[in-house]
Amino acid sequence: MNDHFYMQCALDAAWKFQGLTFPNPAVGACVLGAYGEILGIGAHEKAGEAHAEVLALKAAYLTLTSDQNISAITNAQELHSYLKTHHNNLFKNATIYVTLEPCAHEGKTPSCATLLCDLGLKKVVVSHVDSSVDAKGGMARLRESGIEVVSGVLEVKGAALLHPFTQWQKGTFVTYKWAQRLDGSIDGKAVSSLESRQRVHAMRNVSDLLVIGGNTVRIDRPTLDARLVNGNAPDILIYSKSGDFDKSIPLFSVAGRKVSISDSLESVKNYKNVLIEGGPNLIHEVKAITDCYLSFVSPSSGGTIPFTKEALYFNLLHIDKNEENILFWMRHKEDK
Repeated sequence: MNDHFYMQCALDAAWKFQGLTFPNPAVGACVLGAYGEILGIGAHEKAGEAHAEVLALKAAYLTLTSDQNISAITNAQELHSYLKTHHNNLFKNATIYVTLEPCAHEGKTPSCATLLCDLGLKKVVVSHVDSSVDAKGGMARLRESGIEVVSGVLEVKGAALLHPFTQWQKGTFVTYKWAQRLDGSIDGKAVSSLESRQRVHAMRNVSDLLVIGGNTVRIDRPTLDARLVNGNAPDILIYSKSGDFDKSIPLFSVAGRKVSISDSLESVKNYKNVLIEGGPNLIHEVKAITDCYLSFVSPSSGGTIPFTKEALYFNLLHIDKNEENILFWMRHKEDK
């Protein structure tokens, strides 16, 4: 079997939910049949909900049976129970590829390692081990149950996917987001699609702080909430040397949020999951604290204001796309 190919399928599935799973990691899984056929792919979508392994096994169960009763089940505990009760040894020759070591603990959701043991899978292939105190130990449990376990497949890529989670364990993870057209322009009507804007609102929903530049606030007069996904609005840090703002700007009237204005970024370290939405000036100001960059690129042109005229260099982590936009996940690379 081509371990790299199947693990990449799991990684691709996980990246579609990167930035949406806080405080949990983004994780993907891919289930294969006895002859290497893909039976199901799944990804962890939201904290507190079913893990990637369970959703991939659910998809595989639907592929292998005519039993549609599982289709409507979304609760993690109920999915575990249904699979344990109805698997009928369907997975005895199956292999599952997982981007992160299956969890061994019972938390908001049951142990995925225990589920894999109960279903009697033949083999589990892991990209990256789980170093968290609560969840680690899944591979040891699988081996004790007689399941073949292979780890370290596309480990570097697995670590890149896991980076936000590992950073949250010890401090703050900061994502810088912007949208542009193919020609680099950012002005005029909405640059990104509705689907992309919904994705950003979903990221705001799980961020505890959103940083924005003072000029953007004065010109755009934004709300900066998560209304497109009926989500929670994060606290706001307006990065500005001047504290003079029109308080009728909608962002100041969102209930339950704290809005601060400062020319210092010191307060950012008091938060865990931070999103920065900015333009050509702010990206250089916050470079020292930014862990990754997310750019939504529209396949269009026609604007007049470029995102930046200064040189920026990035290491590409992952490319994804939705119906209308391309998403680039990147890390900063030192100027050439």
